[in-house]
Amino acid sequence: MKIKHLLLAGLLGLSITGASVVAQAADVRMFVRHEVADYAAWRKAYDGFASTQKKLGVYSKAAYQSTDNPNDVTVIHDFHSLEKAKAFAASAELKSAMERAGVKGAPQIWYTTKTTK
Repeated sequence: MKIKHLLLAGLLGLSITGASVVAQAADVRMFVRHEVADYAAWRKAYDGFASTQKKLGVYSKAAYQSTDNPNDVTVIHDFHSLEKAKAFAASAELKSAMERAGVKGAPQIWYTTKTTK
């Protein structure tokens, strides 16, 4: 009888673990595309902003350059909620950092969530 209870407890634990993985699939990925005056200068400023990104809810990030134009940059930032992503995008800290980094014009920003299928 004890073995049966241990098996049931183990199955319950697995189902709870599985539920947390599903919850992570609802995380939000923010894409930002913009042109910069000079990629090297932008990259230095972007890397220097990492601690503020983390403070504002970014838990994963990556940067990409267009194959046709190295100053055409797309970055991704991952958040645990849409609210955190939108707050980050609207933050004065981000606006100031983008100005210092040489971002030209208004960025294109869009939000996505991972599909379950």
